[in-house]
Amino acid sequence: MKRIISLAVSLIILAVIYSKIDFLNLIKVFQNCHVIWIAISLGMVVPLTMLTSWRLQQLMPTGSRLGFGEANGLILAASTLNMVLPSKMGDIAKAYFMRDKGHLSGSLSLSLVVFEKACDMLSLLLWCVFGLMFYRHKDILFWLMTAGVATGLLAGILLLSSRRLAQLFFTILSGFAPKKLKVKLDKMRFSWSEMHDYFWSDKRQLAIITGTSIFIWFCHLLQIWFFILALNAWTPFLANLALSPLAILAGLLPLTFAGVGTRDAALILFYQPYFNAPTAAALGLLCTSRYVIPALAGLPFLGQYLTAVRGKV
Repeated sequence: MKRIISLAVSLIILAVIYSKIDFLNLIKVFQNCHVIWIAISLGMVVPLTMLTSWRLQQLMPTGSRLGFGEANGLILAASTLNMVLPSKMGDIAKAYFMRDKGHLSGSLSLSLVVFEKACDMLSLLLWCVFGLMFYRHKDILFWLMTAGVATGLLAGILLLSSRRLAQLFFTILSGFAPKKLKVKLDKMRFSWSEMHDYFWSDKRQLAIITGTSIFIWFCHLLQIWFFILALNAWTPFLANLALSPLAILAGLLPLTFAGVGTRDAALILFYQPYFNAPTAAALGLLCTSRYVIPALAGLPFLGQYLTAVRGKV
């Protein structure tokens, strides 16, 4: 029922968006696009997936065997689940699949995935803060978003670096959470503590994972900038570092189906100073393709994992 509601919300938002823009102009935007830039930007999905898979291998403890091909399968299967689960929760399924394959214990696999997602979020916020520092078209809304993103980045760094603050954070949340959520928070508290002990024990590995995550998200934002060039539009790269993360964050809100609708509306709103609504709507479709292509590629892998799970039930 939640998925049906989120799909309905996405369709309503898209209906409102496309009722207010000239559809013929949207078609012309794609007709006049640079085919080579489209190929380059969409083709970046492949190396980005491979780099993310390599990072997953580096996250594994010494002695664990996770082949590069299997890591790619896990990443692509998670991408498929992310299309139907809110806020990229499909990535959490990787923990179950890794445990099911016998690579890690259940708690450590969850800790690994939690750390991976924390690195992704903090890297995205880092580039967003960096871009917002140089963004010129700041009104009250953008100043509020800058403060919010900077606060989120600082809070995330503190939670990753201080075990005591993390425990205090989970304790406060548990005090206000309903009973069902408290059980999940207790599991998360344990996994977070285990993750903290595991990753901070090896500073070299921590530096590699952090640097790789920052680079991966730089490439993701570069891909969106290439989309803009492919559409014969222009946005300064530093401005794109500020605006595209804000649109991605809007798509993570658990309101719509895979972020479709909220992400498109955010792109139209944020990129107003640089190009018109039809071009922004076209950019929204290309950004959605960043999620659809890996999701389609992950269908066979997801089927294999689900079949293996059913065989053990």
